[in-house]
Amino acid sequence: MPSRRTVLQTMLMASAAAPTLLAAAPALAEQAASLKDAYKGQFRVGAAINTAQINETDSRGDPIIKAQFNSISPENCLKWNSVHHEPDRYDFTQADRYVAFGEKNQMFIVGHVLVWHEQTPDWVFRDKDGNLVDRDTLLARMRDHIATVVGRYKGKVHSWDVVNEPIGDDGAMRPSLWYKIIGEDYVAKAFEYAREADPNALLLYNDYSIEYEAKRKGANALIAKLKAAGVPVTSVGLQGHYTLDSPSLDQLDATIATFGDMGFKVPMTELDVTVLPFPMGQVTADVALHIARNSTLNPYADGLPDAVQQKLAERYADLFRIFRKHRGVVDRVSFWGVTDADNWKNDWPIPSRTDYPLLFDRAGKPKPAFDAVIAAATA
Repeated sequence: MPSRRTVLQTMLMASAAAPTLLAAAPALAEQAASLKDAYKGQFRVGAAINTAQINETDSRGDPIIKAQFNSISPENCLKWNSVHHEPDRYDFTQADRYVAFGEKNQMFIVGHVLVWHEQTPDWVFRDKDGNLVDRDTLLARMRDHIATVVGRYKGKVHSWDVVNEPIGDDGAMRPSLWYKIIGEDYVAKAFEYAREADPNALLLYNDYSIEYEAKRKGANALIAKLKAAGVPVTSVGLQGHYTLDSPSLDQLDATIATFGDMGFKVPMTELDVTVLPFPMGQVTADVALHIARNSTLNPYADGLPDAVQQKLAERYADLFRIFRKHRGVVDRVSFWGVTDADNWKNDWPIPSRTDYPLLFDRAGKPKPAFDAVIAAATA
C-alpha cells in the first residue's frame, strides 16, 4: 500500500536474475487488443484509479482504463478516513461512484482497505478525552465499520483487502494501535467480521516486501495460524512495489509458491517498478526541497534513456512470466495507477521526482514495457 514508511534496505540491495533480452515490436501495442484480452483465461489485469478517473473527468486515463483493464481498485475512496472520517457519519459519495464505474464497465471490483495502521482517523482509537479506548470498544468500532462498508456493497465489491500490512519489516507483528489495543487476534476478528458482512467476497491479507526472508517468515507464520484456526482468509495479496532488480525472480517465484501451496490465491495487488535510486538515510524537508535538481537522486527528470526503458521492459516481461507460471494461483495482477503521471512513486520517498513505473507514459502512450507484457502473454 502506498504510504510514507520505512522500506527494507535489502529490497534495494538484492540482485535479480539476469534479465532476458526482449525484442518487442514497437507496433505490437497497437496490434494487441488490450492487456485484459492478452491475459484472458490466465488472470485479470487491473489498475488502481483515482478520483478524476472515477468521476470520468480524466480524458487521458479513462479511455486506457476502459480499454485495457477488467479490474479496478480504489486509490483512496474506500479507506477509513474517506468513508468514515467522523464517529457518527459515513460518506459514501465517492465510493458509490467508484462502484458504479466498475459496474457500468463490467469490471471486477476491489475494495481497499478495511483495517490499516495508516489513513485511519485518530478518533477510532481514542475516547472523547483523547485516551486510548479498550479492546472491546475498538473491536466494536471495527465491527461496525466493516459491517457498514462491506454490507453496503455486498455482492457488488468482489474482493476486499481486509487487513493491510500487519507485519513489520523484521517479521514481527507491527506495533500499530490495532495490535497494541486488541492484540494479535485483531487480524482474525477483521476477517470474521468481513465474512459476516459478505459470505461470498474474496478476503485478502495484503502486504509489501513479503518476498524477503524475514518478513515472509513472519507473514507465513501469521497466515498459517489463521488458516489453522479456520479464519476465512482466501487470498494473500503481494503489493509488488518493485525495483528494476529486486526482489529477485527466485524470491518472487518462491513466495507465490509458498502461499499457493497453502491453498491461497496470490493476486498482485499494487504493481509498479521504480527506476529511481532509493536514498539511504533520512530525507529531511530541506533535502527534499532540492531533490528535483539533484541529478543523482532524480536522474531522469528530462526523460528516460532508451537503455533504461529497455531494462524496464525486460523486468516487466520477466515478472509476467512468473505470474503466468503460477496462473490459477495468481488470479489478478493490478497496477497501482494508470500512467506514469498518476503513480505515487513520483513523490515517495522524495517529493517532486520523475519516475516511470507503469506501462503507460505521462501522455498515456504505451511504453516498450507495455509491448513486453503483451509479448509475455504467450512467451
